[in-house]
Amino acid sequence: MFTRSAAMVVMGVCAVYTLLPVWWLIVAATKNRAQFTGTSPLWFANFALVDNVRELLTYRDGVFLRWMANSVAYTGGAALFGTLLAAMCGYALSKYRFPGREALFNVVLGGVLVPATALALPLFLIFSYVGATNTFWSVFLPSLVNPFGVYLAQIYASASVPDELLEAARIDGAGEVRTFFTVGSRLMFPGLVTIFLFHFVAVWNSFLLPLIMLGNERLFPVTLGLYTWNTQVNQLPELRGLVLVGALLSIAPLVIAFLLLERFWRNGLATGAVK
Repeated sequence: MFTRSAAMVVMGVCAVYTLLPVWWLIVAATKNRAQFTGTSPLWFANFALVDNVRELLTYRDGVFLRWMANSVAYTGGAALFGTLLAAMCGYALSKYRFPGREALFNVVLGGVLVPATALALPLFLIFSYVGATNTFWSVFLPSLVNPFGVYLAQIYASASVPDELLEAARIDGAGEVRTFFTVGSRLMFPGLVTIFLFHFVAVWNSFLLPLIMLGNERLFPVTLGLYTWNTQVNQLPELRGLVLVGALLSIAPLVIAFLLLERFWRNGLATGAVK
């Protein structure tokens, strides 16, 4: 009984620690400039969220909407195509036998361990050499690579795609590409949703790569755009409220994605746990 109570206390403390910043953000986004410093930081004052959102969306001809659209383009495309690439690579590593297979898989594992900050400067130098910095592609193309997704896809393919079923498809005359898309990818679908969500969150929250690659404000994702506003708060105090409301709105796509794909994501995690 004591152990259970202690576990509940620990989980409660962790939950409060995790949710308290989110609660503070929600409360702060509903206040006007005077109320932000003159009222309790953890409770509501006069509810001004609608006015704050209207001000945010109209500030500088709606540049925030431009940043949100950029984030959707970077993230949606990179997560979708990156998941497809990871699925094909993981499937190949799991189901095919070829020279250098183990070495290639070890390289993938090594890629999982390399932090994104270590790759940012080499990527900038490469794109600078070909004259592609400060473009959409300088952020989009590096975001397609997902070594952790390849690792997860390899695990899910091994766990959920029987070799006998693939052999039966080949006997029926299906080629390797058709076998993957009609048999392998469908059986791996819960795992692919998990990979998609992880990739979506990682690209949406990406900051360092756009910071290094982009100089044109109209190409900024929402993370970089809000950062630039936050650096100007001392000169333009009205930006503080816009940053808070913008940060609240910027998490909406993540919440929507998780709610829409939750059941597939949970199934995918269960498959990986069994493996």
